[in-house]
Amino acid sequence: MRRLGYLLAAVALLVTGCAGAGAAGGGGRTLVIAIVANPQMKDAMTLAPEFEKANPGVKLKFVSLPENQARAKITASTATEGGEFDVVMISNYEAPQWAANGWLENLEPHMAATPGYDRNDFIPSIRQSLSYKDQMYAVPFYGESSFLAYRKDLFEKAGLTMPAKPTWQQIAEFAAKLDDKANGVAGICLRGKPGWGESLAPFTTVANTFGAQWFDKGWNAKLTSPEFKAAAEFYVNLIREHGEVGAASAGFSECGTNYTQGQAAMWYDATVMAGTNEDPASSKVVGKSGYAPAPVEKTQASGWLYTWSLAVPKVAKDKDAAWKFMAWMTDKAFVQKVGTTYGWNRVPPGVRQSTYDIPAYRDAAKAYAQPTLDGIADASQQKVMANPVPYPGIQFVGIPEFQDLGTRVSQQLSAAIAGRESVDEALKQAQQYAETVGKSYQEVR
Repeated sequence: MRRLGYLLAAVALLVTGCAGAGAAGGGGRTLVIAIVANPQMKDAMTLAPEFEKANPGVKLKFVSLPENQARAKITASTATEGGEFDVVMISNYEAPQWAANGWLENLEPHMAATPGYDRNDFIPSIRQSLSYKDQMYAVPFYGESSFLAYRKDLFEKAGLTMPAKPTWQQIAEFAAKLDDKANGVAGICLRGKPGWGESLAPFTTVANTFGAQWFDKGWNAKLTSPEFKAAAEFYVNLIREHGEVGAASAGFSECGTNYTQGQAAMWYDATVMAGTNEDPASSKVVGKSGYAPAPVEKTQASGWLYTWSLAVPKVAKDKDAAWKFMAWMTDKAFVQKVGTTYGWNRVPPGVRQSTYDIPAYRDAAKAYAQPTLDGIADASQQKVMANPVPYPGIQFVGIPEFQDLGTRVSQQLSAAIAGRESVDEALKQAQQYAETVGKSYQEVR
């Protein structure tokens, strides 16, 4: 049943293919790598010629796509054993499920055979999130929770003080006071772009802390519950009243641009954003931000746990070459290379404990290093959810059907943000989608 769910999702998400994995090129092997087009990944692509120089006969070909497109292409290829890619970028949502399905290479033997790789240096919760039966099937490139960036200068000018542990109601009040539409500054930037890994990630953390569940322990869908409705109305109204222009199509990248260009007073999103905020090469607000924990309502914490990671599809032809590249992109030396080449704010965060022992990194990341580690440490269902649920995951429901379900629900949320339908109408339709999924789990209990 669960494999069928993934296969159906893969067919639904299937997009145009690309050149097959392992194609000959330049007289040697060409590894085809599917990767998400985020800033840290772009740094890895720029440094790739150094890997090729150190490994004659191996060429790298990157297929770099925006998050939603990358998810669709990678899921379709892996689930149908298409063999287009030698290396795929996935997350802790896919890794344990795909490992259970037999779709991924077990990386433990490769790590053990690589001197100095040090798997135990990975932050334990990140390492565990990529494991199946205590075996790692993906290695993390960067890890994250979520927190709130805010402009300290704008807070001071408005006479506002950010609490050590803010609530969402306080954040809404700050957003109203800081909203300056005349000067093109939104009170807050929040994702509204459809996609289970786009708007649904921050929204689900809001729902969690409001006491909502996607499903209760009996797999009854709860998207029209009072708690879920309260969270949805809060999120939609906050964006519509004090959010960014074009919010219904704004994701991580768009909010990042708005915030770093001085067009938002606050931004709630992934902790990895801090490196971009503090990068002098692209940000106009370097040194102006404070970083507060993910806002809460009824729970102790509310941040998420996520990691973009690299894995080898079971059908990949040259697993040893694929691993050699993955080890290069996720080892301690790569951290040093990024720091000394591009600046320490560009280092992939939230993965290796040793990164936080590097004096240059500690100095560059002093505003956000500890908040990042604290957010990751607090990211457990016990701390961020008010009620028990039958599924793994925090900002996602860790079942195969969530790729389709989450995307459908996010489309309803986006429509409400855009004003095309009411929150009640959006949740009524979303509930129908969720009930269908919930019934399939009730039937096999």
